[in-house]
Amino acid sequence: MRNATTMNDYKEVEHGFECLNHAYKGEAGQLFKKVMDENFPGAAAEIETRFNAWLPGLRRDTYLTCVSEHLYGEDTYGRLSMWRAYGGKTGVALVLNSAPFYSETNALKAYSSPVAYLDEAQFARHFAEIVTGMASAADLIQQIGKERTFQLTFNMLRFAVLCTKHPGFREEQEWRVIYSPTMELSERIVGSIETVGGTPQKVFKIPLRNVPEQGLYGMDVPEILDRIIIGPTEFPGAIYQAFHQILTDLGVPNPEQRIAISDIPLR
Repeated sequence: MRNATTMNDYKEVEHGFECLNHAYKGEAGQLFKKVMDENFPGAAAEIETRFNAWLPGLRRDTYLTCVSEHLYGEDTYGRLSMWRAYGGKTGVALVLNSAPFYSETNALKAYSSPVAYLDEAQFARHFAEIVTGMASAADLIQQIGKERTFQLTFNMLRFAVLCTKHPGFREEQEWRVIYSPTMELSERIVGSIETVGGTPQKVFKIPLRNVPEQGLYGMDVPEILDRIIIGPTEFPGAIYQAFHQILTDLGVPNPEQRIAISDIPLR
């Protein structure tokens, strides 16, 4: 996982914040404040203060792993737009089983979410729908209580900022795994200094191991790896042999059945 500030979209976090800020200043934001204050007097100002205090941390201390939804029709060739954008000369696509992304667990204290490709107007409409639902659920909010409501609301705003992207990137069909160590430190995710694309930087590495006692399954390599697609390249045979050996060493059964070579004629 790399810091959000190093991602290729230089507005990874800013676009989501601008959309939220625009919606919050509009009618949906006024309704949100009304709902919060009616349930817990003074709550709107309190949640604003709490969110604003954490906002600098969201900008500089959020680490992301980004993956793209994979369609069955792409099993043989992969997706041309992704090869062009990220493949390089020896690109390889790792196709992952999705079970861990849907697991309801705090084992890693890193959380997955699909990306919403929205402009400010679209974001405001979605925000209004959520707040309207909150307005009709006063009994439930009271039952949950103030602190739990604050926690859920804060996370809603947090992920709205971190998982909203410019509509121009829609082709990527992205999901993100999000880790904020200053907010919630994991005992399993390990940080290190690596050089990526010539830039020394701090990264965090997700361990590919199950944590069954905390409900995390499907993370071991033979489980999470569905297939490998070797992208358009000059030396597909050599890359095939290398990955076949790696999978064999990791105990993956029938590795030859999990490796495909894309024959897209891309230079």
